Amino acid sequence: MEFFVFISEQWLLVSVLLVLIYVFAITERVKSGKPVSSQELTRMLNADEAVLLDVREQKDYREGHIVGAVHIPFTKLKDNYSELTQNKEKTIVVADKMGQHAGAAGRILKQHGFNVRRLSGGMAEWKNQNLPVVKE
Repeated sequence: MEFFVFISEQWLLVSVLLVLIYVFAITERVKSGKPVSSQELTRMLNADEAVLLDVREQKDYREGHIVGAVHIPFTKLKDNYSELTQNKEKTIVVADKMGQHAGAAGRILKQHGFNVRRLSGGMAEWKNQNLPVVKE
């Protein structure tokens, strides 16, 4: 009950706090790369404008990945991002399981000068749309 009284009395402070939280969330999202849809990713890959980086674990990658994806597990990305340097002029699109690691992976790559985007919804969304995957 006291919580609601505080909010009603301090509505200006609460409003400023909410705006700051929203701005922080948007800023962090942009730092890790803008989302890209499955359709846009397909277009970018077909036009040779992008390289797909799959940061899922080896087991998940073997169960099905997008054709031509470069596989570097998220846990090894800090040490192995140099495998992508030959593609620095292209956009790196990060794909993970459901979006949980793509943001952090994007920030790591941006710190090293890569142009980064994130696959919206990750591989879960790709598979939900019945798009093709390759199994190893």
